[in-house]
Amino acid sequence: MADIATAKKTLDALKKAHNSGDAVKAASLLGTLKIAVSSFPALPPVFEQTKTAADELSIARDTFEMAVLHAVTSGNEAAAERDHAQLRPFYVDCRGLMPDSKLEPLITGLNLTRLLVQNRIAEFHVELETVPARVADSAHVAHAVALESDLMEGAYGKILQASMTPDALPAKEYAAFMASLALTVREEIAACIEKAYESVDAAAAARLMGCAPADVAAVASKRGWRGDGNGGFLFAEEKKAPSAEDIPAHELINQTLMYAKEMERIV
Repeated sequence: MADIATAKKTLDALKKAHNSGDAVKAASLLGTLKIAVSSFPALPPVFEQTKTAADELSIARDTFEMAVLHAVTSGNEAAAERDHAQLRPFYVDCRGLMPDSKLEPLITGLNLTRLLVQNRIAEFHVELETVPARVADSAHVAHAVALESDLMEGAYGKILQASMTPDALPAKEYAAFMASLALTVREEIAACIEKAYESVDAAAAARLMGCAPADVAAVASKRGWRGDGNGGFLFAEEKKAPSAEDIPAHELINQTLMYAKEMERIV
C-alpha cells in the first residue's frame, strides 16, 4: 500500500501545480497519485476498515476532484466525464465517512455544465435530481440551472454574454465549457438564420451570432454557405418534404378507371 504521508505531499504539490497553471506538472503528479490511491484498501467498493481509512478516502476523493478540474481546464470533456464517474462513489457512498468536500459544489456545477455543452438535457435533469440540498443551493448549481433555462427559452444572447464575461462566472474553470457552449449556441443561431432568410450579409450575421466577422466566415465554411459576391451569403433552398399535394391524384384516378374498363371487357 502507498505511504499516506507521501500521498498527501504529492496531493499538495498537485494542487499547487493546478492553481499555478502548470498543466504538464499537474498531469504528471496526477498520474502518480492515481496509481498510489489504487492500492488503498479502504476505498469503495471494498471499504476495508483500516487505521488510515479516513485519510485514504479523503486523499482518493481529492485526487479525483483534481483530475476533474485538470481535465476541464485542459478542454478534455471525455476525461472530465470519466474522472467524474470515478469520483461519484466518494460523493454518494462515502458521505458521512469523512468531512464534506469544499469542492463538491464546483465539481457538480462543472459536471452539469458539461452535460449542457454536450446537449444531454435529459441526463442533466437526472443528475440534478441527485444533487444534495447543501450543494443544490450553491452558486455553481444555480449557474448551471440558469444556463439550461436560457437554452430552453432560446435566450442565446444571455449565454453568449456570459461566455464573454469570464469575471462573472462562479469560477475560472467554467471558461472552457462556456467557450464550447458559445460555439454550440452560434451553430443553433446559424441554423435559424438559414431558415429565416434567403440571404444575409456578413455584418448582420456577425451581429446575430454575437461574434466577429472572421468567426462568421468559419461558420459559413462549415455549414456550406455560398458567397453572394458582395461579402454576404446565400442559402440553398430547403427541399420540402413530400405532401398530399405532390400525389398525382387525377392521373391515378384516370388509370384506375381505365383499369376498371379493361376488366369489364375481359369479363
